[in-house]
Amino acid sequence: MQKISVTIIALNEEENISACLESVKWADEILVSDSGSADKTVQICKEYGAKVFIDEWHGFGRQKNLIASRAKNNWILNIDADERITPDLKKEIESVLNRGCCEGYNIPRKNFFGNKWIRHCGWYPDYNLRLYRKDKARFNERNVHEAVQINGKVGCLKNPLEHYTYKNISDYLKRMDRYSTLAAEEMFKTGFKGSRVQGFKGARVRMVDLTLRPFFTFLKMFILQKGFMEGYTGLVLSGLYASYTFSKYAKLWEMSGKDIDRI
Repeated sequence: MQKISVTIIALNEEENISACLESVKWADEILVSDSGSADKTVQICKEYGAKVFIDEWHGFGRQKNLIASRAKNNWILNIDADERITPDLKKEIESVLNRGCCEGYNIPRKNFFGNKWIRHCGWYPDYNLRLYRKDKARFNERNVHEAVQINGKVGCLKNPLEHYTYKNISDYLKRMDRYSTLAAEEMFKTGFKGSRVQGFKGARVRMVDLTLRPFFTFLKMFILQKGFMEGYTGLVLSGLYASYTFSKYAKLWEMSGKDIDRI
């Protein structure tokens, strides 16, 4: 079978990292890029035999490419500290690597809010390309919402990995502040495509971005993606994501000089 390297980026993940590492201890090597944890993350990783590197933070995409570049094996399985590889997924990974018919594989994710698996709101199957050949693929180097760009055939696995996304509402709100800032910075840097004026320092937020976009985010998740079938949890998640959308564009408005197009 082809040998595989697991890559993880981490910061203050002592609550999650043990279960994550336990789920991938079968891999040929585990590499962790830590960007300055103040808790026991590094110690726990070393106890599991992972190769730990202390790296300056470069953004999600660049960080994942950096740690992958250090892998001794060509096949990379990238996971986050709050994700787990199930035994069934492990067997499927071993099976497809034996066949070797693709250069990368999308893996479905079971996303949890607290202890509840969310089947709607667009949260499942939530395919992500996480298993790939290093010589054929790499992450785009975005600050947030990074994704693997691959040159070759892509397959899809059936067994999902488990993703313990948010512990509770407070956890979501804490991370929303960071991610909405990163998303706004990304749009400001690249030029906001929804704006009539594009380009670096040219992003201009319209009134509809602050009003209709959050509304349609809620409508999409709660109605179109059947979030209502999750009960109150679906209602809360749809509202939280609408709030994230508003925060993202409000921060972009702040960065872009507070000019607003009214249409």
